[in-house]
Amino acid sequence: MVDFSLSDEERQIRDTVRSFVSKEVMPLEDEVLRNERAGRPGLAPDVIKELQRKAKKAGFWGINTPEEYGGLNAGALMSAILAIETGRTFVPFTFGGSADNILYAGTEEQKQRYLIPTIEGERRSCFAITEPGAGSDARNITTRAVKDASGDWVINGEKTFITNGNEADFVMVFAVVPDAGVTCFLVDRDMGWKSEPIATMGEWGPASLVFDDVRVPHDNVLGEVGKGFELAMQWIRNGRFMIPARAIGSAERLLQMAIDYAGMRKSMGHLIGEYQAIQWQIADSQVEIEATKWLTLYAAWRVQSGLDARHASSIAKLNGAEMANKVVDRVLQIHGGMGYTKELPIERWYRELRLLRIYEGTDEIQRRTIARNLLKGHVRLGGIGE
Repeated sequence: MVDFSLSDEERQIRDTVRSFVSKEVMPLEDEVLRNERAGRPGLAPDVIKELQRKAKKAGFWGINTPEEYGGLNAGALMSAILAIETGRTFVPFTFGGSADNILYAGTEEQKQRYLIPTIEGERRSCFAITEPGAGSDARNITTRAVKDASGDWVINGEKTFITNGNEADFVMVFAVVPDAGVTCFLVDRDMGWKSEPIATMGEWGPASLVFDDVRVPHDNVLGEVGKGFELAMQWIRNGRFMIPARAIGSAERLLQMAIDYAGMRKSMGHLIGEYQAIQWQIADSQVEIEATKWLTLYAAWRVQSGLDARHASSIAKLNGAEMANKVVDRVLQIHGGMGYTKELPIERWYRELRLLRIYEGTDEIQRRTIARNLLKGHVRLGGIGE
């Protein structure tokens, strides 16, 4: 049985996060917009650290980190609900105290060097699998790792569109080991890899990473040699539902802006909210947001229940990415010329939300995955609760 009702404690957590976002994070939106216009996107590191300090003091540290590492261990469903709340602002803020899920697959020594320092905020990681010639077709990566006579691995290749690639001090890089397969390596920046920023239409600032004879000790293999692709898919699958979750928060905030504007803007002697053309855009947006909400919570429920969530996550991600882009487009249209200006944050959200249809699996890849699962019988229609 699928039950999305919240306990009193969960409701209190959600409401506290909503209040925190409203009182502590949203007031920084003007600063983010000013910084962007001045060519300094985002917030200064000390501002972000102060936000995370306040969040930690309020009890929000490591939302989905196991309790043994000092986290809240809220679970996938609660993580999705809290992502909806943080998605209500475009301020680039996340609660601290977390680490990439695949770092928990490391050895005890690797956990001490990489996992725990990342949770504590002392280190910063990035995940590198995408290449100039291998985006959604991750099995076709060409970066190579070859073991030399000393027992070290030597990595050569290039990665692209890597989130946090410019800021990270270590990378989880995936490379092909001849005769073994894709393998994941933990590679410190001071081992020799280089990063270059990639300019994009939104604030997302990815990087290209270059590995030129980068020497890595064998002890830095994460998991097993040749088993890296499974780790990569674990990293992607377990967090994919978080993308539509944040999209829900953004879309709800945007829709409220449209509702407020429609109730004050007059045209030809009437509030524009009285016109059917505006009413239908508002109604369609509400319907689509609610649809994404239940698809996303269902995917999160499957993850939390230990069920295969790949198909459900693909559906939620595809639906959420398209929904968010439709909603922001309607909201901009309802605001008319003002929506197109930089005086309002709508145009910024317009640029940011466009990314959802590309990263973590494009719309086309999600459709391919969903159709293939159905055509090959991996999932069947009418399988609710299975």
